[in-house]
Amino acid sequence: MIAVLNHPRLGEVTLAQSPRARRIAIRVRPSGEVRVSFPRGVSQRRALAFLDEKAAWVECARKRLAARRAALPPALPPDEEKARVEQLRRAAKADLPARIERLSRQTGLKYESLAIRAARTKWGSCSGRNRISLSLFLMTLPEHLRDFVIIHELCHTVHHNHSPRFHALVDRLTGGHEKALSRELRAFSIR
Repeated sequence: MIAVLNHPRLGEVTLAQSPRARRIAIRVRPSGEVRVSFPRGVSQRRALAFLDEKAAWVECARKRLAARRAALPPALPPDEEKARVEQLRRAAKADLPARIERLSRQTGLKYESLAIRAARTKWGSCSGRNRISLSLFLMTLPEHLRDFVIIHELCHTVHHNHSPRFHALVDRLTGGHEKALSRELRAFSIR
């Protein structure tokens, strides 16, 4: 069930009841759009009450995202953007396969396959069959953050979730620096 409501404080909000949701979660997209996901068994009223409790957080997140958007360089004309993406694709194909192979050997974590895509919403993902997909926009990151994203995805071959055990493994494989690296990565956006 998906409903779009006009919240008195936050404006248009999308409510999505999902069988995959385990808890009530609020997501603020870079555009400022707000989406509240909640599991079956939780009423729309309870999801809205949770949103009301977190309204100040949503407003802060919107301000932070707006400031980040304002700091981005202006969008390139379509032809230049296409050329930039192709340049990043070539660089990614030259760098990322060897990088993930090296990190796989170092960590002992095995993956099934690697795909390089022009994903703009995630730096990487790992399927239930241990197929890893990496965004070619990783090439805009410093090398140590590329390694961090790859280690994160390799850890998903062991824990297909973001449980405490998953984070403990990432933290161990990054020398105790998972939180600092995550914080550093959040300063970058895919563009």
